[in-house]
This record gives sequence, structure tokens and C-alpha cells, in this order.
Amino acid sequence: MISREKIIEKLISDGTRIVKLFSSLTIDEWTSTVYDGENNWQVKDILAHFISAEQSFIVLFDNLRINGIGVNDEFTIDSYNNAQVIKLKQTAAEDLIELFIKTREATVNWVIQIPESDFEIVGRHPALGETKIINMVRMITIHNQMHIKDLQDSIGNNKK
Repeated sequence: MISREKIIEKLISDGTRIVKLFSSLTIDEWTSTVYDGENNWQVKDILAHFISAEQSFIVLFDNLRINGIGVNDEFTIDSYNNAQVIKLKQTAAEDLIELFIKTREATVNWVIQIPESDFEIVGRHPALGETKIINMVRMITIHNQMHIKDLQDSIGNNKK
């Protein structure tokens, strides 16, 4: 099993990269479209998604740890994500960056504080299905990097 220290290190380095990336964006880049379609997410919406997803994951992880409850079979991830992003639509870019920093700090603190044995608890994740909490936590950074790749492609891949 990957160590708690490695997970914390990865969360911190991923968070630092995300803050650096979003802090370097121009006004035009913030409004670039990343995902076309019914909900049309812009770059700003990607950061809002990171925040809302990570906040929701901690709630999910605690529900698994304390109550043994994961997401139910009727949960639709796309509808949930779109509804959460809409809630942050009017938030200024600078405020989203600060909210992301606070959210990531809360995630790191959560990982620090839980008993290591709780990482082995299994439950249903909205994208991964039945898996251990450790895999769910690790998925946070993988999830973000997938969206970052799409974001970079949409703005010309000149931001690293």
C-alpha cells in the first residue's frame, strides 16, 4: 500500500501545480471553453469542479468511514458535477483559487488525521465503483490531471 506520507506529498504537489497554473492564466484563458456541449464548461468551471468534487469526496469518505455508506446506484455523476459547478459560476477567479487552496488544505488535514486502517474501508465511489478509500483519495490527483490536460489542450497547451 502507498504510504500516507506519499499521498500527502502528492496532494500537496498537485495542489501547488494547480494553483500555479490557474494563477498564471490570462483573463481570456479563464473564459476559454474546455468542454463543449449541454453544459459548456470554461476554464473557470474546471477549477470550480475541482473544489466541489474534492469537498464532496471528503463527505463521501467520512460517510464510508463512519456509516459504511458510499454513493447509491441512482447517483448520476454528470448531473451532480454540473449542478455543483453552477453554484460557483459567479465566484471570481481569485476567490476560486483561494477556495481551492483551503479545500486542498482540508483534504491534506483529513488524510493526516484519519486512522491509517480506515484507508482499507471499501465503498462505492461515483466513478471507480467499489474500491478502497485509499484508491479514492489517490484518484483526486489523477482526476485533476485528466482535466488539466484537457484545459491545456483548450488554451494551446502553453501552460504547464
